[in-house]
Amino acid sequence: MKTFGLTLILQDDTEKIAEYRRFHQAVWPEVTARLRDCGVQRMQIFLRGTRLFMYLVTDDDFDPEHDFARINEDPTSARWNALMAELQARAPEASQDEWWAPMDLVFDMEWPQHR
Repeated sequence: MKTFGLTLILQDDTEKIAEYRRFHQAVWPEVTARLRDCGVQRMQIFLRGTRLFMYLVTDDDFDPEHDFARINEDPTSARWNALMAELQARAPEASQDEWWAPMDLVFDMEWPQHR
């Protein structure tokens, strides 16, 4: 099992933020099925203001660079991600080749020194 934290922002528009929330109350079943097929065991997205934080739990062999691209090989997932991109904006700290910007893990209660 691997874990990942990623960040992104939503466009600063109350209607778009509300739309993003509505979409995520009823994610298309094909999208969640494709995520699972590509090795995502669990995904949670948190929102504060316009800042999104995604927490992923994946299979051991999950590689974000390879497997996120693989998710979009499915036409329904690609359509979903294109629709979400219309509501999102790259985080200022993201590089040019990143959309969801990876975050560094700096604390885990499960690390041996904290048990």
